[in-house]
Amino acid sequence: MGSGGGPLSKWFGKKDEVEPLNTDPAHVIYGQADQMIDQGKYKEAARQYEEVDITHPYSREARRAIIMASYAYYKAGKYDEAVASADRYLTLHPGTTEAAMAQNIIAMSYYDRILDAKRDQTYARRSLAAYDKLLQRYPSSQYAATAANRARILRDLIAASEMQVGRYYLRRNNYLAAINRFRTVVTEYQTTEQVEEALMRLTEAYMALGIINEAQTAAAVLGHNFPDSKWYKHAYSLLGQRGLEPQQYQGSWITRAWKTQSWTGGGQT
Repeated sequence: MGSGGGPLSKWFGKKDEVEPLNTDPAHVIYGQADQMIDQGKYKEAARQYEEVDITHPYSREARRAIIMASYAYYKAGKYDEAVASADRYLTLHPGTTEAAMAQNIIAMSYYDRILDAKRDQTYARRSLAAYDKLLQRYPSSQYAATAANRARILRDLIAASEMQVGRYYLRRNNYLAAINRFRTVVTEYQTTEQVEEALMRLTEAYMALGIINEAQTAAAVLGHNFPDSKWYKHAYSLLGQRGLEPQQYQGSWITRAWKTQSWTGGGQT
């Protein structure tokens, strides 16, 4: 063979490029990673923390190294790697003191990629699910207050996105598609600011389809829960143009879905 190497050299190169394992003790490698964190070298720190888990998987530092690698990846803007590392930590060590931190890193890694209500809300939904899980599993953790606030923001953001798409369909007289979007807001995001308009838009869409019972129920629930809302005035006016008034029908999905089930005023079965 010539100096260029054998026929496999184009695949494997001239030499086997295998990095030697770090033979330093676990605490030394971990300490080096901590120094990298202090210096803002987050990507390098993440890899160094991972080195602890690779070379000393049964050491005292190995467990903590996994969650610190996740944190370092998050700080480096490597969100997918941060989520993967945090997920691994939760799989291996779900009941430990750092578990809440791992769950919070997952939620933050999705939250930081959210843009606005006009964009795809995949990351918003993933972040909300992660924050809800944090609140459910670790309600007393140091992250709970922030998680609750962000979960509220995320619900309103997702609801706003649903409303935007619903209005788009409504303007194009695609009433069934619009109703599906407004229905999502009413059933899943009742605590958001968007729910008032969603009930009014349901009144509008159902009136356009001639489904009067649902239109009256949407307006009735809106008026009972938000009597001073501008959206209720719009819904009331829409019904009034046809000589109708808000009225709750117990067979309506809106009645079944709405959280205030105690209201019985004037409804029919």
